[in-house]
Amino acid sequence: MADMLKKTEEKSNEQIDSNFIHNMIDKDIENQVYGNRDIYTRFPPEPNGYLHIGHAKSICLNFSTAQKYKGKCNLRFDDTNPVKEDTEYVESIQGDVKWLGFNWKKLLFASDYFDKMYEFAVELIKKGKAFVCDLSADKIKELRGTLTQPGKESPYRNRSIQENLELFENMKKGMFADGEKVLRAKIDMSSPNINMRDPVIYRIAHTKHHNTGDKWCIYPMYDFAHPIEDAIEGITHSICTLEFEDHRPLYDWVLKSLNWEMPPRQIEFARLNLTNTVMSKRYLKALVDDGVVEGWDDPRMPTIAGLRRRGYTPESIRDFCERIGVSKANSLVDIALLEHCIREDLNPKVESRMVVENPIKIVITNYPEDKSEEVEIENKAQDPDAGVRMVPFSRELYVDGQDFMEVPVKKYFRLFPGNEVRFKGAYFITCNDVIKDEEGNIKELHCTYDPETKSGSGFSGRKVKGTIHWVDAKTAVKIKIREYDHLMNEDENGENVLNENSVNIIDAYAEPSIKDAKAGERYQFFRHGYYIADEKLTTESSKVFNRIVDLKSSWKK
Repeated sequence: MADMLKKTEEKSNEQIDSNFIHNMIDKDIENQVYGNRDIYTRFPPEPNGYLHIGHAKSICLNFSTAQKYKGKCNLRFDDTNPVKEDTEYVESIQGDVKWLGFNWKKLLFASDYFDKMYEFAVELIKKGKAFVCDLSADKIKELRGTLTQPGKESPYRNRSIQENLELFENMKKGMFADGEKVLRAKIDMSSPNINMRDPVIYRIAHTKHHNTGDKWCIYPMYDFAHPIEDAIEGITHSICTLEFEDHRPLYDWVLKSLNWEMPPRQIEFARLNLTNTVMSKRYLKALVDDGVVEGWDDPRMPTIAGLRRRGYTPESIRDFCERIGVSKANSLVDIALLEHCIREDLNPKVESRMVVENPIKIVITNYPEDKSEEVEIENKAQDPDAGVRMVPFSRELYVDGQDFMEVPVKKYFRLFPGNEVRFKGAYFITCNDVIKDEEGNIKELHCTYDPETKSGSGFSGRKVKGTIHWVDAKTAVKIKIREYDHLMNEDENGENVLNENSVNIIDAYAEPSIKDAKAGERYQFFRHGYYIADEKLTTESSKVFNRIVDLKSSWKK
């Protein structure tokens, strides 16, 4: 794993050093393509779902590019499809961008330009570059042709300019039903690029829009709207994912047909693909709608909201996006790199706490029954300046279920009959007897302690190979832990399939200081991993923790 991460990081650094997008921008600046204008980018999500980790890459790229060149970046909602869009998504996207640490120059909507887009469509009709078509969507698709065969022209392609103007005006007035007519660009039905074969640029949709209400019943298609939005805003570099590369000729055609001076340059980059992760908005929405997950912010979801609730930090996600770099070729990134980034970010930041899962009761038979004391535990094992806290210790304790084996395997240095270990911050403890119930289940372990071996006492006698953590039985706080596995697993064909066992809810005991944990507060649970108090489920009286990521263990079953 370490070698894999090292190679990934080396490759990422190479990509960052040779960021082809920034190289192109550097050349544009050198050649004064945009004169003295600032470099201007934009992040243009469609508000039809919650953003995911793939969008985070685009957010970081667009905003950081603007920062690098001391330019500007807009947040613009491409809300040209009212059927799927909602203000809920608009609000969530704004929150995600801010949470990642970015601020936009302007907050805009494609719908802000609907009047202008209509005027531009009329201009294309007047130039003989657009026509109203009566063909159905299926018929248009049928006549479009294939990659090896040219398409066939619509029988409505040669309507007069006047007739097209009247029909388009009547489309705007709502005189036709959905799908009855469309406006198409008149380009080239024999073009080797299918996107240039008289694409639809306006369609009818009698649907209320989240921003414009019932003002419009015709809406521009994305391929027509997007270049116009970029041009109006003065965007210099329209950075988008690789699937839009084949659409770039249409992007350029729209602006050239409208005689736009200094049009934006569209540049495509490879989108993020992660192992064990599906980032299709349609699939993720189905998981939410079908109740497979708790919602868009379910900690198993690859959405930014889900990662935030899981406990990921904006710093770790920005670091991840920087490490994977920018490439023109599609590739698959191991999710282990994302997990590595959050470990690196949290390690110097969060304090540790002792928490035991699958608890086994310990009775220290030679420890006074009426005695209780406090021992010092460092807040951060590798940072003496982080101070210490006092933790109760008494005759009855709990240890983690994984820290005892009745019949130990080779190189197992934790508790087993006859073995001595150090209880973290406390004493050397020896396991003497295993007490079982009538069914043969372990009820408790009877142990003894050496009072001369207290941590910090200067004891320099015998040594032990194992140190384990514990909690005091009288003062332990019962908590719930939600441990997560990948939401998706690969089947035998290498396809992602839903993991039916992606969450495991367990009861655990924690040291008493955990009572003060606030929603959203992160800890390292000693020897287990990094955890966050769930922002929705944690209350003053009930503590629920999500495991962010586990720790690497020196021993595995």
